[in-house]
Amino acid sequence: MSHPPIDPLLATCRRLFLRDYEVWINIGVHEFEKRAEQRVIINVDLYVPLDVSTPKSDELDEVVDYDFIRRTVATRLSKGHIHLQETLCDDILEQVLAHPKVQAARVSTAKPDVYPDCDAVGVEVFRSK
Repeated sequence: MSHPPIDPLLATCRRLFLRDYEVWINIGVHEFEKRAEQRVIINVDLYVPLDVSTPKSDELDEVVDYDFIRRTVATRLSKGHIHLQETLCDDILEQVLAHPKVQAARVSTAKPDVYPDCDAVGVEVFRSK
């Protein structure tokens, strides 16, 4: 059995994630997409250096709170219609990278209901400070 390769960032970072966050939003460039919400699956991975994310007193303020990830996504979604998945990913990525403890992030979106013959169509973006 083969194992997936180890993410090299995990040698120095802790990865926090928001996995398969399902939302219904107005997204798309076609007229029919502008009239109805679509299901979108969002994934966010944050990479936080171990030296700033290893709790010494077992207290929440010593780490990046998971609520930060979900709140950041929800805030972006609340701003209204989005034409492109690329724009959504880039906007979320920019906001999570603004956190002083986050060194790198990966954001992906997927529209699972676009084509009947595939699981989903989507976009993924990664950036490191």
